[in-house]
Amino acid sequence: MSLPNCPNCDSDLTYEDGTLLVCPMCAHEWNPAEAAADGNGASEEQAVIRDAVGNELQDGDAVTVIKDLKVKGSSTPIKVGTKVKSIRLLHDAPDDHDIDCKVDGFGAMKLKSSVVKKA
Repeated sequence: MSLPNCPNCDSDLTYEDGTLLVCPMCAHEWNPAEAAADGNGASEEQAVIRDAVGNELQDGDAVTVIKDLKVKGSSTPIKVGTKVKSIRLLHDAPDDHDIDCKVDGFGAMKLKSSVVKKA
């Protein structure tokens, strides 16, 4: 029996663990029966990015930073209450930084959705 490739990283090294399939490359676990029933619905569900208080974010939204953020290479942090306009969401980000934006005074950078709230 041939197991399907990982839907997350497309690795062919998947193995069974009880009723779940597991990918050793990215540690993604999924139920093959649910994945087949959902079809493309599962990828749309993962595409939802929410801010720190649970509001759904969209491309072009304005957000406000909810805590001071240290910036590597800068002596001044991004302060609480800094407004960031016209964000762009990154759905396939390898780390938790899922917002691409320009912060006034700092330039282009990526932020985590857990440190912002919708303005």
